Amino acid sequence: MTSPNLPFHPNPSKPKLVLPKGSCDAHCHVFGPAARFPFAPSRTYTPVDAPWETLAELHELLGLDRTVLVQASCHGTDNSAMLDAIAKSNGTCRGVAMVGRDVSDDELQRLHDGGVRGIRFNFVTHLGQDADLDSVRELAARIAPLGWHAVVHFEADRLETLAPALKSLPVPMVIDHMGRIDVTAGLDQPAYVMLLDLMQDPRFWIKVSGSERLTRQGPPYADAAVFGRDLVKRFPDRTLWGTDWPHPNIKKDMPDDGALVDLLASIAPDDAALKRLLVDNPTRLYWPELV
Repeated sequence: MTSPNLPFHPNPSKPKLVLPKGSCDAHCHVFGPAARFPFAPSRTYTPVDAPWETLAELHELLGLDRTVLVQASCHGTDNSAMLDAIAKSNGTCRGVAMVGRDVSDDELQRLHDGGVRGIRFNFVTHLGQDADLDSVRELAARIAPLGWHAVVHFEADRLETLAPALKSLPVPMVIDHMGRIDVTAGLDQPAYVMLLDLMQDPRFWIKVSGSERLTRQGPPYADAAVFGRDLVKRFPDRTLWGTDWPHPNIKKDMPDDGALVDLLASIAPDDAALKRLLVDNPTRLYWPELV
């Protein structure tokens, strides 16, 4: 049984914050259209159609020039919708795929040629998945020669058990959504201290995205922005940001993406920090040939 998802915001606002040229939404998704790109039978939720054309219009409104599409569990390991979007982007889009342990070398090369630069491992059980660590190790070794990285998605309470395995992987790692930290527990909570310790390893990056997911106060998400600001200050060269459009599994108060952009004024409070977060850092990870 799959749960339906709320539609994305129908009229997002134009942000007050003007973003630097080359800014990148480093975490967002395309879903469907289901008539052309069916959702996985094993999915735990059914999203609304959220095609590339709608995302491109949103990015134009927000002032975002580049995109990293992250494969979500509703499409499983069929990366066709993502690859189709990348092909339409005129080089402004990269991808993070989901693959099975049995993926062939030819398929990995096809994904690379299609613009994929990493794979995602999902340890969030409510999404119907819990990545097997043996598979994670095996796949990480196979993507290393391609120059890819691993994106890891987990709840903060999993960090203690996952950290040793993640540290052993032979590729750079990007942590999704600030490690889904409990924003009510403060900057000195054990889980956040553990996250900061993991980030001391220069192979780890982290996305200061997901404020609308982590908040307990609701808009404008100031309680979550405190953690994003701290991470950007501590790790200025290894932080990324994304909208997470079209915001799958948000149960109420669908976020206004223009307001999420304006929240960046709190997370990266000066021009230099904003440029690193939105331009320089994603370029190094996803377009290294331009560095």
